[in-house]
Amino acid sequence: MDLIRASIPAYIQSLKETRLGSLRSPAEFFDVHRISRPADMNQATSRISYNTRYFSGNYGLIVAALTVYALLTNLFLIFAVLFLVGGFAAINKWAPEPLQVGDHIVTQKSLYIALFVIGLPMLYIASPISTFFWLVGASAILVLGHAALIEPGVESEYAAVQDQV
Repeated sequence: MDLIRASIPAYIQSLKETRLGSLRSPAEFFDVHRISRPADMNQATSRISYNTRYFSGNYGLIVAALTVYALLTNLFLIFAVLFLVGGFAAINKWAPEPLQVGDHIVTQKSLYIALFVIGLPMLYIASPISTFFWLVGASAILVLGHAALIEPGVESEYAAVQDQV
């Protein structure tokens, strides 16, 4: 557990340097003067290729915001996941050995079975698969739509020259 706590600040620092370091300003990301319809599929593909690299930090924030929105609008999913995770943690912490309750002996196996019998139907009702596919679809539409409609800046013309040097 201490190893996990020690590695969290290092992970956050590397996240800041890699992903959040490439964030573009909102004025550049929402520049309405650079919006235009691509002439053909080749131009759309090249725009998507360049803009997904150029705005990768911004797109990561959009996907993160959509994830938070999806979880906040599906509170039963959060409850079901917390119930299962909390149940696993509680069983491992407080019931490692069999416990006698009256005439019955309660083992870890029977507690896990009870947790699954209650938790899995809850998780099924919470519909995590549809939430996941909604998240994938909404993210794809927003990211690919933005990337295809925004014209790359002048610096994109020099990206190929810079890669060769």
